[in-house]
Amino acid sequence: MSRSKPANLLTRKPDLIHLAILLLIALGIGVYMIATTVVITKDGVWYIEQAKKFSSSPRDVIKGQPFGFPFLIFITYQLIASFSNNSSLFTWIYSAQSITLLCRLLALIPLYFIGKLLIGSKRSFRAILILIFLPYPAQFASEALREWPHILFLASGFLFLFWGVKHGKWWLFGAAGFAAGLGHTIRPECAQLIIYGALWIFIRLISPKPEMSRPRLLCALSVLLIGFAIPAAPYMTATGQFLPAKLKALFSVKNEELSILNSQFSILNSQSASVMPGKILKAIGELTGAVSENLMYYFLPALLIGIYFRFRKKSSATEIEKFFMPAFAALNVVMLIALYYNWEYISRRHCLPLVVFTIFYVPIGLQKFADFIANRFSKSGTASDEDCRRWFFILLIIGLIICLPKLLSRPGSDKPGYRTAAIWLKEHTNPDDLIAVPDRRITFYAERKEFIYETAFSGKADYVVIIAKWDTTWGIPLWDENEVPDFLGNTQKQYSAWENERKNKKIVIYKMLQ
Repeated sequence: MSRSKPANLLTRKPDLIHLAILLLIALGIGVYMIATTVVITKDGVWYIEQAKKFSSSPRDVIKGQPFGFPFLIFITYQLIASFSNNSSLFTWIYSAQSITLLCRLLALIPLYFIGKLLIGSKRSFRAILILIFLPYPAQFASEALREWPHILFLASGFLFLFWGVKHGKWWLFGAAGFAAGLGHTIRPECAQLIIYGALWIFIRLISPKPEMSRPRLLCALSVLLIGFAIPAAPYMTATGQFLPAKLKALFSVKNEELSILNSQFSILNSQSASVMPGKILKAIGELTGAVSENLMYYFLPALLIGIYFRFRKKSSATEIEKFFMPAFAALNVVMLIALYYNWEYISRRHCLPLVVFTIFYVPIGLQKFADFIANRFSKSGTASDEDCRRWFFILLIIGLIICLPKLLSRPGSDKPGYRTAAIWLKEHTNPDDLIAVPDRRITFYAERKEFIYETAFSGKADYVVIIAKWDTTWGIPLWDENEVPDFLGNTQKQYSAWENERKNKKIVIYKMLQ
């Protein structure tokens, strides 16, 4: 392991050119998506509502869900509002989308240098270019979501860890811990950096001839933990929770299962033996599907091929790569399987870190596939380097073209009726009216108080919004929109509009009659 001083990587002209190209492309795509967003996600609405509470009740926000992302939205809103003197709803929305996009742009910088350290600058450039064009990761960067802010701190922490290990600089572990602590206030999963760093230090401490001296290793462990504690300890103290809520829930579930198992061992043992493997297999299937969707299916074979060739016995992977990358992949796969096993859901957003930090192996897989095709079409049986490069770029361009239709689609374009219904409610209802809705985004855009119902409305409200499903066979609604559904009671239809013609859905608004 080299103990030379970490080079000032940003002074190298090729890196500056690569980063400039990547950031300009990502910025253009991000601005386009923000400008064309129809409606943001439900989670985005929640984060914005939490950000609004910072000025009035910051303690309540901090004690709730991780406050880091709402705080970033709040700071961005304050900055934008100070220049524009505008405090409208869309100022909040654009503030949330802008800080998310900014975090993505900043995250690409440490990701590029991680890739450069692992696979070289050219391959890293190609890998990040593919990542930028992947539609779902790009959409997450134009939404009011915390995924990219989390990845920004996760990638920064990883880069500090890699530099600390490569150059033998114990103080860089402190920077990694600090990045992990900041990221922990956004998503608790960012604390996994502490696990990797501590595990690497422990293995080196017990090895006969460690690359770093044992006193330096102990210093590295100390500053790693201290760096994490600086931002994380006050947050944990304020919330009174030193473990993530889902991890605590997982432990409580397991304790309950153990107590039941002790009382009914013979019955539950046979049941768990049959249920557990099936559920785990289903979790693996859901995980594979979510990762495949993120990679638009096309890049998944290249990822698997690249991982195989990179980690086979005779490979050029460094010790840093052989330790940290499998550790990261293994822990995240286990976390995702546990998520599905206990809560029965895995989404594309949950798989984003796994996709982002393994994207470096996609260009390797594409190159191997390109070499295979080039050799098959070569008359001599051995293709030239130029032919292999030509096939690589053909495969790469095909993949980027596959991404374009989804990439250029408007986020939330499947819910245009939400915005039209929100406009009607804002123009025809009073600010104090209570609106019963199946989706809070309607009242969020209408800036009205809401009552959320899941299936059938039951309660008191001034207006009720129904999403009516059209019968695809007869082309008529499941109930006549001009006739009041029985479960609504004394109401009168006020407004209707298509929510999604392809899915045969229509939004109908009814007024409750006193």
